[in-house]
Amino acid sequence: MSPYELYLVTDDNQDIDTLVRVVTQAVAGGVTMVQLREKHHDVRDFIRRARAIQPILQAAKVPLIINDRVDVALAVNADGVHLGQTDMPALDARRLLGPEKILGLSIESWQQLEEAKQLPIDYIGLSAIYPTPTKTNTQYHWGLEGLNDALAFYDKPIVAIGGLRHDNLADIAATGVHGIALVSAISHADDVTKASKMLREIIQSSR
Repeated sequence: MSPYELYLVTDDNQDIDTLVRVVTQAVAGGVTMVQLREKHHDVRDFIRRARAIQPILQAAKVPLIINDRVDVALAVNADGVHLGQTDMPALDARRLLGPEKILGLSIESWQQLEEAKQLPIDYIGLSAIYPTPTKTNTQYHWGLEGLNDALAFYDKPIVAIGGLRHDNLADIAATGVHGIALVSAISHADDVTKASKMLREIIQSSR
C-alpha cells in the first residue's frame, strides 16, 4: 500500500477542536497521510495546531506533513513538508530537513514537472486535476489525460489533487496514481470516519 493512498489536506478555516475531531475520525476511517495546511494564522498557531494532531497521527503511524513551512516542520519534528512553487526551494528545504524526511512539491505545469525530475523530492502533488473552489488561482487543469501523461513521464510517486469527489474518484484511482488528496470530501463530511472508509474503498476497488 502506498503511504500516499488517501491523503487528507486539512481545512485551515476549521478551528483547532474541529481539526482534532476531523483528523481523529479520518485516521479511524483509513486516511494514510495528513497534510496540515495553515494560511490564515501566525506561526505560533501553526505549531499549536500541529502539536494538537501529532499524537493522534503518531499513534496511528500516519505521517504528518506540514504545508509550506520548513521551520514549523522542524519545530515539531513532523514527518515531512509539502512545498508550493513560491515556497522555499526544494534544494534548501532538503538541506534543512535532512535525507529522512518526506518532501513533496506542488506541480502546476509541464515545465514544473520536467524540472521536478532534477529535485531532491519524494513525491509531487499534481494540481489541479479538475477545477476546485479551494484553489482559485490554478492556471491549468490536468484532467485524466494529463494525469496519465504525467504518470508515464515522472518516475516518483504522484498525488492527484483538485476537484476530486466521490463521483470522479474511481476514474482517477483507475489510472494507478499513487495517492489521492482530498480536502472537503473528508473535512466537511457529516460522518468523517464513514466518508474516509468509503473513499478508501472506492480507491482500492478501482485500482
